[in-house]
Amino acid sequence: MPDEPGPIPTEIVARPQAVWLPARTLVFAPQPRSRRSLLVAIGLFLVTAVSTLAAGAQFAAAYAASQNPALDRFFSDYFRPFTEPRLFLPGIPFAMTLMGILLAHELGHFFACRHYQINATYPYFIPAPTLIGTLGAFIRIRSPIFNRRALFDMALAGPLVGFLIAVPALAVAVLLSKTIPAAGAASLIFGQPLIERLIELILRPGVPHAQLLLDPIGRAAWVGLFATALNLLPSGQLDGGHILYSVWSGAHRRISFAVALLLVPLAIRFWAGWLVWAVLLVAIGFRHPPLIDRWEPLDRRRRILAGVALAIFVLSFMPAPFVI
Repeated sequence: MPDEPGPIPTEIVARPQAVWLPARTLVFAPQPRSRRSLLVAIGLFLVTAVSTLAAGAQFAAAYAASQNPALDRFFSDYFRPFTEPRLFLPGIPFAMTLMGILLAHELGHFFACRHYQINATYPYFIPAPTLIGTLGAFIRIRSPIFNRRALFDMALAGPLVGFLIAVPALAVAVLLSKTIPAAGAASLIFGQPLIERLIELILRPGVPHAQLLLDPIGRAAWVGLFATALNLLPSGQLDGGHILYSVWSGAHRRISFAVALLLVPLAIRFWAGWLVWAVLLVAIGFRHPPLIDRWEPLDRRRRILAGVALAIFVLSFMPAPFVI
C-alpha cells in the first residue's frame, strides 16, 4: 500500500514550478471557423485591395511627376479611379506590396495560434478612404493562452514576418529611387525610420535623404515599417504589450502607462497623431489577460528574440512620421 501523501510544500503552492506542460498539451474545445467568417474575411480583403489600389494610384501619379504627394489633392483624387477604372492600374505596385506586408503580419499571428492550438479568427482587413487606403488588419483570439512561450511566439510572429518582408522591398526602392531637387513644393513629407537611414547610407551614399524620392513600392514598405513600430509599442494588448507581458509581467502595467504618457510630449513636439494613440492606449486599458500558467519562464532563445523585437521597434520607429 503506498504511503499517505504528506502536506504540499508551501513554496510549491505559492509558486508552482515543479512541472510545466507544453502549451500544445492543453487542448481547448475547438471553435470551428464558419464559412460565413471566411467569406467576410475574403470580402474585406478584396474591398481593402480596391481601396489601396486607389491610394496607390495617387502615389504613382506623384512619383511619375517626380514629386512627393500633395495632401491638398490627395483625398479628392482618391475617388477618381472609381469613375475611371484604368487609373487603378498604376496603383498595383503599392497595393500589392502593402497588402502583402499586412497579410504576412496577420498570417504570422494566425499560424502561430494554430501551432499552439489557440482559437483565432481569420485575418480581417479594414478598408478606408485614407492616405494609404486602409486602417490595417487584425485577428481575434477566442481562447485562453496557456503560457508565456505561446503568448511570446504569437505576438512576435506578426511584426517579425512583416519586418522581414518590408525591409527588402524598401532596400530595392531606395536603390532605384529618383533623385529630385530638395524643393518645398510638396505638402506632405514622410519621416525617416532608422532602418531607412541605414539602407540609404549603404545603397545611396552621399545622396541627401531630402533628394531621394521613393517609388510606390518603397512607400508601401515605409507604411509597413510604420505599422510594425505601432504594433510593437510596449503597452496594453498591442503586440509589444504581449511581448512585454511574456518577458516581464510584473512591470507590464507600469510600463504601459509610462508609454501612454510619453506619447503626449511626442505629440506636442513632433506629430499630433501620437495624442490619438495615447488616448487609444488609455481606452484599451493597461491590464493584460492572465495566462493559465504565468510562472513558466521564457527560455534563453526567446529572451534573445525579445531583444530582436526591441531592435525592430527602434529601427522602425519615427518620432515625426509625417510633416505637413
